[in-house]
Amino acid sequence: MQKEVEKYIDKIRPSLQADGGDVELVEVTDDGIVKVKLLGACSGCPMSTLTIKNGIERALKQNVDGVKEVQPVQ
Repeated sequence: MQKEVEKYIDKIRPSLQADGGDVELVEVTDDGIVKVKLLGACSGCPMSTLTIKNGIERALKQNVDGVKEVQPVQ
């Protein structure tokens, strides 16, 4: 699952970079939790929760079997 998550994170990354941000994949747990760290302009942005839940999490759940949740880490 790690490789598939990395593949889709790479597809999401350009849209974040266009706004001055980025995302780093920190961990994919055995129980389907994906942990990411937002970087640049995305770090601390008031919309970061929406970016994670409505953007990254939604895309990963639709495209990678076994993803249950995306969680931000500091």
